[in-house]
Amino acid sequence: MSKAFLFKGGRVINPADGEDAVRDLPVEDGKIVAAFSPRAAAEHEVINVSGLVVAPGLIDIHTHLREPGQTAKETIASGTRAAAAGGFTSVVAMPNTTPPVDSTATVGWILQRARETAAVNVFPTGCISQGLRGELLAPIGSLKKAGVVAVTDDGKCIQNNELMRRALEYAKMFDLVVMDHCQDYALTVDSVMNEGYWSTLLGLKGWPAIAEEIIIARNAMLAELTGCRVHCQHVTTAGGARIIREAKQRGVAISGEICPHHLALTDELLQSYDANFKMNPPLRTPRDIEALLAGFADGTLEYLASDHAPHADYEKEVELTDAPFGIVGLETEFAVFNTRLARAGVAALPRVIEALTVRPAKLLGLPKGTLAVGADADVTVLDPALRWTVDKTQFQSKSKNTPFHGAELTGRATLTMVGGRIVWTLADGIRL
Repeated sequence: MSKAFLFKGGRVINPADGEDAVRDLPVEDGKIVAAFSPRAAAEHEVINVSGLVVAPGLIDIHTHLREPGQTAKETIASGTRAAAAGGFTSVVAMPNTTPPVDSTATVGWILQRARETAAVNVFPTGCISQGLRGELLAPIGSLKKAGVVAVTDDGKCIQNNELMRRALEYAKMFDLVVMDHCQDYALTVDSVMNEGYWSTLLGLKGWPAIAEEIIIARNAMLAELTGCRVHCQHVTTAGGARIIREAKQRGVAISGEICPHHLALTDELLQSYDANFKMNPPLRTPRDIEALLAGFADGTLEYLASDHAPHADYEKEVELTDAPFGIVGLETEFAVFNTRLARAGVAALPRVIEALTVRPAKLLGLPKGTLAVGADADVTVLDPALRWTVDKTQFQSKSKNTPFHGAELTGRATLTMVGGRIVWTLADGIRL
């Protein structure tokens, strides 16, 4: 029989029910309860959360756990420890592993490995195309039956519009969201950073905004044609936000997410030639950031996600043009969003929490994201006013490729509970 807990005196923010109130929250036998049973009433642990925020366990819908096959970068164990340290109780794992997640056997392996080693809930996605090659469709129906919650070729983008159309038609049959990494390859050959003033000044091959926007527009049109839900990953440009806004106004089933680094950092930082500022899609301009902030404020871009992309030190410590794209993000994600959105006045804290809990849960049909009575006791305790300095040497992630090392951020998880079990506290670290 599992332990009982009482979160006492916290500000409970549960966007799924529109709740924002100071009250106690009881947990018993791994579930949220209205009141303790006689046994638990007589014997439970009190967790004093006065002055802190008690929220549903945070959900990240864009995480690269790298396992199977790329364990020098990350493993399911280390990646989910990083998630727990960031306040995340559920992660949605991308399929660009080795081998890619294009077979039911690989889905089954990931689910089994997660059961054995994960600190938090792991929900796998499957490939759209076989081998991520963009040539033949993966067995989408079989992947759904095996347990994937969406399909995506993230890390790559299907260039063949006919294949993408058929993918959407099949995904709709199985009630799956298609998540898309939006990149036109012909416009990004050998590109390193955003095309603009700084790419010209630094002599680096530019990555034009239109390379992202063309695919977002393609996706909007195909979503309108097929009726399938399409989710555009890591939106970075003003034009991309505008296309999604206009499509949503027509009732098209399209959505978009914002990543922390695309709100906090700009292409100017590449003048350091530091590969930890190299990512796909690239850092953009202050104008683009303003458009993303406006897109979140008006509901155009409803989702927040990390795009946690671990790479080993030896991979990043090379010439900028040769370094891989991507950064880790789970352990700094809430703090960056809190700093750039809630504390900057773009959106109130409940709205930020909503974008990290009930909204992603509804998008992908996950039985998470709520503190309702009877729900799994996935709980995150947050201190939104805590100021701290990022130290990558303290990360739980196996990789340390962050652009935020040494940055001062505001807001942090102080406790993470998964299924009624405390897996992380700020004071003690991982508790497994």
